[in-house]
Amino acid sequence: MPGTSIVEDIELIIEDIGGGGGKNPPPGGDDGDEGGKRRGPQVPSSRRYATAIVVAIVSIVMFFMAMASAFIYTRANSNRWVPLDLPAIVWVNTLVLLLSSGAMELSRRRLSLGDVRQFRKLWFAATALGFLFLAGQLVAWRQFILAGFYVSTNQASSFFYIFTGLHGLHLLGGICALLYVSFRKFEKAKVSRTVAAEVASYYWHFMDGLWIFLLALLYLGK
Repeated sequence: MPGTSIVEDIELIIEDIGGGGGKNPPPGGDDGDEGGKRRGPQVPSSRRYATAIVVAIVSIVMFFMAMASAFIYTRANSNRWVPLDLPAIVWVNTLVLLLSSGAMELSRRRLSLGDVRQFRKLWFAATALGFLFLAGQLVAWRQFILAGFYVSTNQASSFFYIFTGLHGLHLLGGICALLYVSFRKFEKAKVSRTVAAEVASYYWHFMDGLWIFLLALLYLGK
């Protein structure tokens, strides 16, 4: 299932980018190889980055599109569908997640200006808001349970738990990536802090977009 090893995937993506970002051979003839032979052309790091991140995101999109298709088909053809009202906390959680993306972009701007200290503060704020979103989703589950809606209560409640649970699992992988950027000592790493933050931010913004899509699906299908 996509997402179960998302942390490893993201770290491999980051290391892959770092592997392609080494120094170019000195311009002259001999670059250190035997016989003065030049190395073959290296694959640009941007191409490796684009390929890796697209493959990771597309695999997740395909999985959730399959789940969304099952939701739409069941909603349209089932005689036992019972509409559910989404708890208000879900909308608050959405705002929290959007604020997290905003803080992340501000932190990347500070990093581009060389302000590492302010970058760390804003990056930490983005990560903390991610944790707050997950906590809010647990509150939403608790409200559903207190109202008597469980995974097996009806089809609508089943999809609510499936969508929010799987998204939360993938988002948790994203949080691990944010923590990696926060605590990694990039002075000794093969990849720069800028590249690592860029990879993590693209995945995080994708999680935002995915949540908006799932929320719209649940709201329109109630």
